[in-house]
Amino acid sequence: MKQIEDYFVPWLKGQKMYISDHLELAWKDKSLHRMMSNENPLPPSPKVLEAITNYGKMANRYPDSGPVVRSKIAEINGLAGPENVMIGNGSCEVFDMIFRSFIQPGDEVVQHTPCFGIYKLRCNALGGKLVSVPMIGVDGGMEYDPDAVLAAITAKTKMVVVANPNNPTGNFMDEKDFIRIAETGCPFIVDEAYVEFAGLDKSMVKLTKKYKNVMIARTLSKAYGLAGLRFGYMLGHKDTVAQISAMLMPWNVGTIPMWAALAALEDTEGLQERIDFINSEVKFIEESLADVKGLKILHSSANYILMDGTDAGKKGDDMIAFALKKGLIFRPQNVMYGRDGYFRITLGVKEENRMAVAAIREFFGC
Repeated sequence: MKQIEDYFVPWLKGQKMYISDHLELAWKDKSLHRMMSNENPLPPSPKVLEAITNYGKMANRYPDSGPVVRSKIAEINGLAGPENVMIGNGSCEVFDMIFRSFIQPGDEVVQHTPCFGIYKLRCNALGGKLVSVPMIGVDGGMEYDPDAVLAAITAKTKMVVVANPNNPTGNFMDEKDFIRIAETGCPFIVDEAYVEFAGLDKSMVKLTKKYKNVMIARTLSKAYGLAGLRFGYMLGHKDTVAQISAMLMPWNVGTIPMWAALAALEDTEGLQERIDFINSEVKFIEESLADVKGLKILHSSANYILMDGTDAGKKGDDMIAFALKKGLIFRPQNVMYGRDGYFRITLGVKEENRMAVAAIREFFGC
């Protein structure tokens, strides 16, 4: 008699459920300050809360396919209509649907690293082969390497993924390099989870009008501050959107998050308040730590800041442990380019950001 293990698809064997240890810790001990998951520290606006309350009363009804919110998203991005938009349970589901639409066992996915871990998770779950192209590391800083990305594309490549701005480095790649990759014809995902902090003029959405292979992934978890509601979307050519949307589970986005998302998209003042707050606090932290000898601060166009204490003889993991003793959860970062001083912080409320500055200065002996 065969065992249940014999029936699993072979590429799933050995894979484990994704669990964020830092999130588990934060929910277990709510006294800790959450400065690790790129969440927005400001709560939903009154308009969003009103929508949650109103549509919570209709939670007994199935949602529709979201034509109203999809139309709003298309309008914001200068696209023709809802046929250019696919919505999902966070951008994670959006990535899942895109990957499932293109990747078969043995197919290759080219990613630019360091980057968001979901690309690896979805690739592995489908039996794909991940090809990781490192950024160019220079003295603790990191820059895109589009030439290396292009060189990594082969006949086996079924997808290229580039985050813009990148997570965790917070920088942008030049538009001309996106065009070069788009010109290959390979399915090309541009992850714009944090683009609102710098402004939609930095978006590559215009490329979707010329290149059917370009797909833009976004989320309302960051600038809009709705991580707990799980709402993301994809922008693309209508034919590409239609085909990938066939992968969606029916009613994949619930009534409450769908209409809360619409309220957030319409609340432009609420969005600007959150963007202005984050950008001003990024500036505050960067300026407050600029004189720390040996600390490299990578300027961020998002709501997180990557730092490197290697030149000061400090290890990133030790910074994480020190911060935790101060009640702050920072995000660890792998050793890269022979440098072990990397760590990352997510912007919190003003009090938390000042606590973080004090902890970092104390750790570095300032």
